[in-house]
Amino acid sequence: MSTGRYRDVRLGGRGLRVAVRRNPRARRISLSVRGGEVRLTLPPGASEATGLAFLKSRREWIERRLQEAPEPVPFRPGAAVPFRGRPRRLCVEPGQRDPLRVEDDRILLATAAGCESTVEGWLRREARLAFEKAVARHAAVLGVEPRGIAIRDQRTRWGSASAAGRLNFSWRAVMAPPFVLDYLAAHEVAHLREMNHGPRFWGLCRRLCPETDAAERWLKAEGPGLHRYGR
Repeated sequence: MSTGRYRDVRLGGRGLRVAVRRNPRARRISLSVRGGEVRLTLPPGASEATGLAFLKSRREWIERRLQEAPEPVPFRPGAAVPFRGRPRRLCVEPGQRDPLRVEDDRILLATAAGCESTVEGWLRREARLAFEKAVARHAAVLGVEPRGIAIRDQRTRWGSASAAGRLNFSWRAVMAPPFVLDYLAAHEVAHLREMNHGPRFWGLCRRLCPETDAAERWLKAEGPGLHRYGR
């Protein structure tokens, strides 16, 4: 299991927010750029200072990758935001009773004021409802009982399970197709029986979610792009 935090770094005259994580299974310092985010992974024994020095030595590579990254998409009227795997256009509908409602391929807002907070808050609530339902279903199959579910903005992982039985998920998963969110719930519930990624763990995942392999492929190819949406 890896742990991480963010660091603000000056790189070539520009400010850069870097996700720094320590992974006990890593054998070397590594860098990646996903969805416009720079990630620095440190193996055991490597200091953060050494890792940041390595990051600065790869400045040109990082800048090139950032230039290739897709532009961020703020939650503002006119933007197309994915929800449950389908793009939905943010539109303002003055006079409607609800602050936000979904109609076909549109997300209708009563006002543009506070749009970003309104949309993110709604997505977080939808994510919690979807994960609570999926986790309850998978937990019943395995006969386990999670100690709680937290919805966060986890930039370096889609979900996690603690030894105490608490499950954490990224709210951004609700933008992915439903089978992907279902897999993430199954993955963390399986950890309540197997706190590893061995053959028995993957057997439980595939038992709970037959689309495990397809979901893994989707997350690898499309998942990083979900981090471009919102603030």
